[in-house]
Amino acid sequence: MFDTMLITKVAGSLCGALLILLLGKWAAEEIYHAEAHGEQSYVIEIAGAEPEEPAEEFDIIAVMAAADPDSGSGVFRKCSACHKLDGSDGVGPHLNGVVDREIATVGGFGYSGALTGLGGAWTPEELYAFLENPKGYAPGTTMGFAGLKKSSDRADVIAYLLSTE
Repeated sequence: MFDTMLITKVAGSLCGALLILLLGKWAAEEIYHAEAHGEQSYVIEIAGAEPEEPAEEFDIIAVMAAADPDSGSGVFRKCSACHKLDGSDGVGPHLNGVVDREIATVGGFGYSGALTGLGGAWTPEELYAFLENPKGYAPGTTMGFAGLKKSSDRADVIAYLLSTE
């Protein structure tokens, strides 16, 4: 039923189709990614165009005024898997007096380079931003926690940490 010549023709046509596909892809990539040389020849200016409104300022004082330390103690349970409040280090450094403490300064704890390179202090604003997304705040940090998405949870944890000092 099948002879050697038929199988050879089918294999050759499949290889030819693949070759045409690859050459077409290469040509399309070259055309699509061609760079424009020189400057733009004509700029259209729009009359009455105004710059964007500046982003709304974040008021940490108002957020912290509404924070509840009792609720923060419940949220802190997520943190207590790695951090302690008794002065001893766990997987993460202890958080006694962390508010207004210099970043990455707990003696004897091996911080990642991402945190040692930050500098500054853990002010409520800095803690608030860090707790939202630790990996976004300090890319390369070894802290595996995904962060607290709710604004009230972040403020409650900071209020709880302030109340335990």
